[in-house]
Amino acid sequence: MRALIAKELVEKHGLRQDEVAELLGISQSAVSKYTRKVRGHVIEVSDVEGVQPLIGKMIGLLVSGTCQRREFLIVLCQTCSTIRKTRVMCPFCQKADPTIEIEECGLCMAYDPDQDQR
Repeated sequence: MRALIAKELVEKHGLRQDEVAELLGISQSAVSKYTRKVRGHVIEVSDVEGVQPLIGKMIGLLVSGTCQRREFLIVLCQTCSTIRKTRVMCPFCQKADPTIEIEECGLCMAYDPDQDQR
């Protein structure tokens, strides 16, 4: 997700890499790698239904200059939840632990940020 956000902030909003790095709390080098697709593109999430509007909302919060961290994190959690529901991560989990049966695993679905009242 960071790669998507960084790339869009640079390409569509005209921010410099150092400005994006400051907004995201990462190095300028990381932003450069994200925009060149050298880093952060192991899992393609931009085509996951419902993700693009949430990414857009996070970007809007960042560029507004008035973003509250809590508000941003709520949208981030919603985005992660949307991605997890598609099971796009399952092959990576199985690669890390070959005993995982993708068809039977519900680990990604076990956490629901909407139920978290912190």
